[in-house]
Amino acid sequence: MSKAALKKRPPQTLEEQLPELRPGQSVELLKELHILTREGKLNQDTRRKLKQVYHLVQFIEPLLAEVLKERGDVTLADHGAGKSYLGFILYDLFFKDKPVGHVYGVESRAELVEKSQALATRLGFERMAFLATTVQQALSHLELPPRIDVVTALHACDTATDDAIRFGLAKQARFMVLVPCCQAEVAGVMRSNKALNLARTPLAELWRHPLHTREFGSQITNVLRCLQLEAHGYGVTVTELVGWEHSMKNELILARKAGPDHTAQQARARARLQQVLEELGLQALSERFLGGLQA
Repeated sequence: MSKAALKKRPPQTLEEQLPELRPGQSVELLKELHILTREGKLNQDTRRKLKQVYHLVQFIEPLLAEVLKERGDVTLADHGAGKSYLGFILYDLFFKDKPVGHVYGVESRAELVEKSQALATRLGFERMAFLATTVQQALSHLELPPRIDVVTALHACDTATDDAIRFGLAKQARFMVLVPCCQAEVAGVMRSNKALNLARTPLAELWRHPLHTREFGSQITNVLRCLQLEAHGYGVTVTELVGWEHSMKNELILARKAGPDHTAQQARARARLQQVLEELGLQALSERFLGGLQA
């Protein structure tokens, strides 16, 4: 196309730049989150982040609607909230026009919590609250209700995902939506016991080399988490969040609390979890993954 033709072409509308934009969505929020520039143009640097958040929103909205229909209210806690992209966009798209519902952002960095709370106040998002606390401390935080319906953790690093699971179990969450990131603890245990396990089982070849230790450790961490959730009575689905071109930290774990008739499945999951820990020489992690489960 010639330069003259390019000059004549009208600039793209916001809807053309951002086809995910919904009617009534707050353009001011997108500017505050730096997804749009002050001139209302799409910020290409944050486009990848936005794509991940929108994909996650598509999974979470039906869960929120299901809980709202069941009990007439719904609460969501987002762990490791950071700048609260997910919480703000969920509030704008789902909670804003409803008379009920509450979003809690849990983030240990006080400066981010202050900025998020100020933004929520400025936008009139009255049923959003932000807590400067760790996930562990959130378990007993007085500003959180005894029950949380939906727990999310987007790119919660290493054991922060496990802390979010523990929080969800304690709060009797109906759903958990997890995107794990940078798992290192299990790989560290595998590394420390490598010589013993190489002598004990040929399966240790799966993590004999350092690169394989890291990659297999990350994989088995999420397998253990899924078994842990199933042992606590959740049905678990594992899927891809977005295409690999957008993020290498791409695994999405969706957990749904099952009914009381799933005790046999729970017992099987617990047994399998224990077997996997023993087979891979990870008994040191039994308390983390088996804690709170009846024998």
